[in-house]
Amino acid sequence: MQIHAVIQYKNLLQHLASIIDVSGYRHDYIAKKLGIKPQNFSVKKQRVSWTPDEVEKLLSIVANEDVEDYLMLQHMRSLENEETISLDAFKKEMGWK
Repeated sequence: MQIHAVIQYKNLLQHLASIIDVSGYRHDYIAKKLGIKPQNFSVKKQRVSWTPDEVEKLLSIVANEDVEDYLMLQHMRSLENEETISLDAFKKEMGWK
């Protein structure tokens, strides 16, 4: 279970630059809200060198409907290869039929 959380966090970091772009906020605005210089913001974005606290704060700054839609799309894409069963097979497995 813990490994799943780490995988999700790594996936989030991998998509963080896109999340920032999708948010529509200017980099200088986000940098100011984070309390860092715009130049440092750009370096962190390029190198993906965010601390967990910075990631948390950044996500709270850029949270909007476009970001939520993007994150949902990425989550759905990550589930494309998940094994599934039909509703009838599930009911049978659960002993409901």
